Amino acid sequence: MTDVVIRALDASDADLFDTLPDPLGAREGHRLTRHRPDWKRVALRDGRVVARGAWWGGPDDTEPLNVNWFDVAEGEEEAGATLLRSVPWQVELELNLPPGWRDDPALRAAAETRFTAARKAGYDLLVERLLYRWTPDRGLPERPGRLTFRAEPDDAVFFDALRRIHSVTLDAHALKAIEQGGLDQAAQEELDFFHWCPSPREWWQVAYTPQGEPVGIHIPAHNPAGPCIGFIGVLPDQRGHGYAYDLLAECTHFLVEQGAEFVAAATDQGNFPMAANFAKAGYPVVKERLNFDPA
Repeated sequence: MTDVVIRALDASDADLFDTLPDPLGAREGHRLTRHRPDWKRVALRDGRVVARGAWWGGPDDTEPLNVNWFDVAEGEEEAGATLLRSVPWQVELELNLPPGWRDDPALRAAAETRFTAARKAGYDLLVERLLYRWTPDRGLPERPGRLTFRAEPDDAVFFDALRRIHSVTLDAHALKAIEQGGLDQAAQEELDFFHWCPSPREWWQVAYTPQGEPVGIHIPAHNPAGPCIGFIGVLPDQRGHGYAYDLLAECTHFLVEQGAEFVAAATDQGNFPMAANFAKAGYPVVKERLNFDPA
């Protein structure tokens, strides 16, 4: 077997990326994603593409934030690992899979090929997530009307709320940040993401009871692919009342009032309460995502 050749692409040969089969439907999933040609790589064996990766970041980012498209031909796990190891960017790997992929032998085999390549490259599984997409045909979730919502211009208010929310959390990324740098790091990473989103800062809202007690926060947002639920969080001392649904319903209504024709969202598979709220609000699961961390 001949050696693998790793090739960086540019605008002149970007079509090479499209020559590998797409059994997991990544192309349709990335219909709204803008990948830079120079952040794409392919692995060639005898001139044939046997693995490919597309690294992604926002339009103003100077380096990619993650690799969110990674495909490997059957039996070419080592080539996929070589591809991942060949780049200078040590960033998270996202693998998006069709719902119920474990129940389809062909889909499961294709997914396992990619998992094996990622592990050979030194990546470890961080979390499995559910991806949602609300559309108007699902109907707007009913607003319970129990809370009032107000914009808050002071980032310190959100920072404090995020520290409190993440002090008792099921979110794997927040738990990783806490392990690395404590609650301050977890809160700051969330704030940095909110500011990174191109949506207006004025959209961020705090929820209150009729008595004026803060309940939590919700962040209606746009990422580069479109409108999304940026964050839903209930303060620990306000949990047990189902307020996360109120926040999600309000966030959905807010985005639709701003012209959203769909709303994307995600939660960890282990976050059963939030998954139940998405189901109640009419958000169907459209993809499953596995996040891998580089060594």
